[in-house]
Amino acid sequence: MADPAPNEPPGFSDPFGEVRYRHWDGTQRLDALEAQELLGAMSDELLSGGDLEDAMARLSRWGIPGRMEGLRDLLERLRTAKQRRAQRHDLSKTFDELKAKLEEVKRLEREGLDRRRLAPAPNEQLKAAMEKLAAERMEQLDALPDDFGRAVRALKDYEFVEPKAAEKYQELLKDLQQQVLGSYFKNMRDALQNLTPEQLERTRQMIRDLNRALRERMEGGEPDFEAFQRQYPELAGGAKSWDELLKQLAQGMAAMRSLWSSMSADMQSQLDELLGAAFNDPGLQEAMDQLAETLGQLMPGGAYEHQLSGDEPLTLAEALALMDEMNQLSDMEDIVRSARNSEDLADLDREQVEKLAGPSARQALEELRRMTELLEEAGLIRKDGDRYELTPRGIRKIGQRSLEEIFATLKRDAFGSHRAKARGRGGDPTDELKTYEFGDPFLLDLPGTVRNAVIRSGAHVPVKLAAEDFDVYRTELITQSATAILVDVSRSMLFRGCFLAAKKVTLALDSLIRSTFPKDDLYIIGFSAWATQLKPTDLPRLTWNEYVYGTNMQHAFETARTLLARSRGKNKQIILITDGEPTAHFEAGDTRPRFSYPPTKKTFEETLREVVRCTRESITINTFMLARGHYLVDFVNQMSKINNGRAFYVEPEHLGEYVLVDYVSHKRRRVS
Repeated sequence: MADPAPNEPPGFSDPFGEVRYRHWDGTQRLDALEAQELLGAMSDELLSGGDLEDAMARLSRWGIPGRMEGLRDLLERLRTAKQRRAQRHDLSKTFDELKAKLEEVKRLEREGLDRRRLAPAPNEQLKAAMEKLAAERMEQLDALPDDFGRAVRALKDYEFVEPKAAEKYQELLKDLQQQVLGSYFKNMRDALQNLTPEQLERTRQMIRDLNRALRERMEGGEPDFEAFQRQYPELAGGAKSWDELLKQLAQGMAAMRSLWSSMSADMQSQLDELLGAAFNDPGLQEAMDQLAETLGQLMPGGAYEHQLSGDEPLTLAEALALMDEMNQLSDMEDIVRSARNSEDLADLDREQVEKLAGPSARQALEELRRMTELLEEAGLIRKDGDRYELTPRGIRKIGQRSLEEIFATLKRDAFGSHRAKARGRGGDPTDELKTYEFGDPFLLDLPGTVRNAVIRSGAHVPVKLAAEDFDVYRTELITQSATAILVDVSRSMLFRGCFLAAKKVTLALDSLIRSTFPKDDLYIIGFSAWATQLKPTDLPRLTWNEYVYGTNMQHAFETARTLLARSRGKNKQIILITDGEPTAHFEAGDTRPRFSYPPTKKTFEETLREVVRCTRESITINTFMLARGHYLVDFVNQMSKINNGRAFYVEPEHLGEYVLVDYVSHKRRRVS
């Protein structure tokens, strides 16, 4: 199909209903990330007792598959960008262009010598002198080293006979100067073209002044950057401070070092000789040496070595530019590799990332930087000192997500259908109809009532209604209840993989009651060696205590009974989630629980006494066993005989399905 116009989005629909697509180039955006999606990706870890900042750091590192790239993905994009360059280019031919220019110099000089040797002379003596000079010069040219760099440097002491050859040689040296200086002073690359003697002298003075200012700064002084910028605008360029200028200069020096490190020993020797020839000007050589020493002290750092395996040749200037790009990519890799979260990416320049690694890398960087901001703007997290913490809204969102996860499963496989034993207050209409009976809510189906009268007495006006014609909607009566959910937080819950499931269903139940049954009461109690009432905001941070032993159900039932006594609802229940039998209890006068495993008869008896008290106060105890140990099954059987509550054995991953369906089933029943 035809590609859409540039301003058309991917998947643009034309007026005739045809959908046209264009090639994915990495710049098109899918649906924008939302804060709830980010929080959802961290919810399991947070509910497992994880620290919020640890969870954010892990999300930053791994991202969300198919939705948000993480630090590892960004790191891979940077590596790929560097690898593409390495597989494309070749350093072995870096000096070929310069070698060709040197051969041109030697050819012009030889041709000039031949012309002078063969040219007519006014006398034999002058002819002999010219032939001798030509022979000597030819001998010097023939004796030039095979090493290109040494040959260029050796010609510094050669007296050219042919002016064109001398001119070409000076152009070769200037070209070398421009390429090397252009690597150090990126902003001056255009200004360094075709250096005149006056421009070269200005460059010498600029380097001396720069070195003097940097030395002053290194010794604690404060040289005037703005004055330097006014004097040498071609060098300062876009830099706004000494730090920015230093960074640019250090990059240029690093490019030269990396080029040196990436070359073979033979090429290193040639480059050394070339630089010696290019900067044989005493003033310029001294200024460059001093600048290199100062930069090395101000911004020390080793050079990267890059192994190039391609076949595309590079000039010296191109090789230096390539080294600069690959060094920048390596520096970016170091930043990303050591980053813990999006805040550690502040030093990465978005435009430079896009320039070197493409628009997809920039998009990944922007999404990572935006992550924390999205969560804060949505009110799901907030900064508390130097650390982030979940807000109450964030905790509610985790509960809602747990609820959605559980009911997403229930659409495929529903559990439980327990009916309420007592009628509650209020009612919701359904879509079903019934003939009106005395006492029914008068939710009249007027069209159906008139139709019944017409069918009964025929079509005439006026229509006369009789009592049996009236149809009303059936209703579901809603019960009001108070629930205490008892969450076992003993060590075994972690070891058996039950802890996360118990926390998720507790949060989901809290979310369900707050959103759907706001008149209900829910109390959350965590218990191990003793019981403690918890708030929903405590749940994400709730964890187990590996140094505390015991499962004190006696104290948990007592705490739940006390809390449920405050509720006005007639329907009271305890939901017990545990993976083990009671192994601890309090005795009269005790301030510390008594622990024993295997459990003692005394522990069972004290716990069952509390079950009896709950039963007397019409509190139903429903138990969800996450394990089927002998002691646990025996205890639950005894408890069920006393309380007439229900007991379920469930796998941890199905816990929420049972608890919530059972809870909802107790909320409604059909009224005939």
